Amino acid sequence: MFDRYEAGEKAVLVHIDFADEDRREDITELQLLVESAGAHAVGTITGSRKAPDRKYFVGSGKADELAAMVAGTEANVVIFNHALTPAQERNLEMVCQCRVLDRTTLILDIFAQRARTHEGKLQVELAQLKHMSTRLIRGWTHLERQKGGIGMRGPGETQLETDRRLLRGRIKAINRRLEKVDKQRDQSRRARHRGDLSTVSLVGYTNAGKSTLFNSLTSSEVYVADQLFATLDPTLRKLDLFDNSVILADTVGFIRHLPHDLVAAFKSTLQETRQAQLLLHVVDCADENMGDNFEQVRNVLKEIDADEIPQLIVCNKIDLLDDVQPRIDYNDEGLPSRVWLSAQKRIGFDLLLKAIEALVGQEIAEYKLKIPATSGHYISQFYQLEVLKDQEYDEVGNCIFSVRLPVSNWNRLLKQSEGELENFIIEQTTDTVVC
Repeated sequence: MFDRYEAGEKAVLVHIDFADEDRREDITELQLLVESAGAHAVGTITGSRKAPDRKYFVGSGKADELAAMVAGTEANVVIFNHALTPAQERNLEMVCQCRVLDRTTLILDIFAQRARTHEGKLQVELAQLKHMSTRLIRGWTHLERQKGGIGMRGPGETQLETDRRLLRGRIKAINRRLEKVDKQRDQSRRARHRGDLSTVSLVGYTNAGKSTLFNSLTSSEVYVADQLFATLDPTLRKLDLFDNSVILADTVGFIRHLPHDLVAAFKSTLQETRQAQLLLHVVDCADENMGDNFEQVRNVLKEIDADEIPQLIVCNKIDLLDDVQPRIDYNDEGLPSRVWLSAQKRIGFDLLLKAIEALVGQEIAEYKLKIPATSGHYISQFYQLEVLKDQEYDEVGNCIFSVRLPVSNWNRLLKQSEGELENFIIEQTTDTVVC
């Protein structure tokens, strides 16, 4: 096993073009990730394949070419712009005689550098441990030996089994601590709900300018830098509109093929996005990959069940474009759909505030439900949202109650229940209120 990767090392990058769209990555994005991690790229290997090689991912010829470049540049680490299997990493390390990282490990390392809060550090460690649990065997032959020595002979567990047991224990401990933090966040959300303050969450591709916009709108000092994942931990501030106020939340930026372990670990942080009444989807309109990045964010929002929340598209960085002025685009219903502005130049902010105020008027749905005793878990979900009232039971044990909640929240619960909640509706009314 080679020493762990450290920032500042010399790296050789590997990027392969695949015909399959699901396997494609952006080499420019890899370079930005490497810079964000603090490594220095000294060479790049590119190529194209129909499918990854089972042994080396790149094929034996490219593996030899890679080893020659590592030796010629005296690189300390090889970084792939793709996900590798543990066996492929081990085989490549034997050929290159240096540390080999895949895209997932690189992103996890960047997150580990960026985490500042106690919760953020726990979430990153959880994601790293889950990823590490599949990679305990690479190059460590001693891990397969049983413990031995005087007084310790006979049946026992191997070093590999010991490491796995320790990992499982640490993962359970972190999950318990994150559950406590999650309960604290729930209490804060309920307090905001009782105060009738809507939450507006900033989402978007990493480095789209979300934190710059957040700082300019709220006079905050969230860390801003021209690098990927500059902001990791969520920040919430009160934002005064013209006639009312909202809570504005700045969250981690998204990226294509965000590691699933990372998404799972950050569920509680992303809860700020899932519980928002409005999403400000910030896009870098000067980026030639704007359309692709936009779709990647939509995919992540769908993965965390936030795709049903109303969105306002914020086209940022218009100062980098010619003949583009601040403006609001409206949809067929006469509601704002896009706002064009520049967060760095502070251009178009009045238009953004006007658009937010027009959209935080929520459509509220009121339902009367009859839920059988066998589906009691739905009742607890309404309890958590603090929308359940007039609760009573009939002679056969069915729970009859009323709920009043935003249509976006109802649609999310309906999606999670796969439509079953519709079977329990007795009465339904909707109206629109301004939060």
